[in-house]
Amino acid sequence: MVGKNKEQTSLSQRDQKHIWHPLTQHKLSPGILPIVKAKGAILYDENGKEYIDGIASWYTCMYGHCNEYITKKVTAQMQQLDQVVFSGFTHEPAIKLSEALIEILPENQQKLFFSDNGSTATEIGIKMALQYHHNLGNDRKVMLAFEESFHGDTFGAMSVSGLSVYNGAFEDHFIKVVRIPTPTSKNNMEVLQKLKRLISEHKIAGFIYEPLVQGAAGMKMHVADGLNKILKVCREHEIICVADEVMTGFGKTGRNFASEYMNTLPDIICMSKALTAGLLPMAVTSCSQNIFDAFYSEELSKGLFHGHTYTANPLACTAALAGIELLNSEEIQKNIVRITKSHQDFNNRIKDHPKVTNTRQLGVIYAFDLNVKMERYGEVRNQLFKHFMDFGVFLRPLGNTIYILAPFIISDAELEKVYMSIEAALEKF
Repeated sequence: MVGKNKEQTSLSQRDQKHIWHPLTQHKLSPGILPIVKAKGAILYDENGKEYIDGIASWYTCMYGHCNEYITKKVTAQMQQLDQVVFSGFTHEPAIKLSEALIEILPENQQKLFFSDNGSTATEIGIKMALQYHHNLGNDRKVMLAFEESFHGDTFGAMSVSGLSVYNGAFEDHFIKVVRIPTPTSKNNMEVLQKLKRLISEHKIAGFIYEPLVQGAAGMKMHVADGLNKILKVCREHEIICVADEVMTGFGKTGRNFASEYMNTLPDIICMSKALTAGLLPMAVTSCSQNIFDAFYSEELSKGLFHGHTYTANPLACTAALAGIELLNSEEIQKNIVRITKSHQDFNNRIKDHPKVTNTRQLGVIYAFDLNVKMERYGEVRNQLFKHFMDFGVFLRPLGNTIYILAPFIISDAELEKVYMSIEAALEKF
């Protein structure tokens, strides 16, 4: 009888009984949509309606949902080794992944520390920067970050994030952080002057930054030359540079990592999201040999005592390795070029529309601001979200910012439908 009642109750109703969703004020939420299937760039709801996944499910499923190349590799691995403690043990999937990552990471990266998600990746990067100086006997306990940055939801990650909508209740518990604006060409000198002043006033251990694109801030983009100058000054003052590539990594900016656009390379790189192609949760924090050497000691306390139960899970490592193989393939590289060009053409279609302002693009990331006043999670934004969903397109506006970050395998016809949904929104709102 219980089973029968469940079958007669919708997934939406069953969901509401027990589940607490992320980034959701449930009293104000218009409802939660059950997705029962996904394939390629398409999501399917419980009523069979299709939606083009225009943001690759938070920038993870870049090779498409349920990619058969990846799922076959992981299925085979499931028959061999599913999970083993990574403290005191190792396994081939992690070793092979480490070798593949080092091949595509910036040349100064040498060591990899595994964890579970983007927040833990940045948390570890912050801890590496702070403990690096602690191990060397340096009195440096302040982190430097950009204004309007976002680095995750754990306490260290929240501390360096600059979006109070996420952090308001916890700010009394944060580590010390000072901030600089992002460089925009026009303000490069001003930013450098503030940076040098902060360095003279504070004992800064590390600088954590989203290279070139601030995702949660609304896909705000800054210039490579300006960031390179900041990194150079930080390097001169022995400030550890931590690149948060959780969103930007793995081809989205047109290069494997956004850090490749700068001459001054980061000491530490944080990775997750597209790392495992959206199939399984995992993260990696990489670092240079110099960082690792500060922890390599006969003193036990100088080790990095951080660990997660599912660290370097063999299935997640296998998914990540398969994803890197696809990223390196001729097909995906051509698709990145194709999507980049398609966005450029679309930009020419809408850039002069009176409701369009501040169009911007880097690789397959395209964004613009809708010239309509609205709150980040307000009613107008909710109506805009509903418009896209009614159109059969999953886009998730960040306030008045509309952006596209679709899977690399999206077809031209699917991209055109995404574009048409945006053009319809420009006439409606």
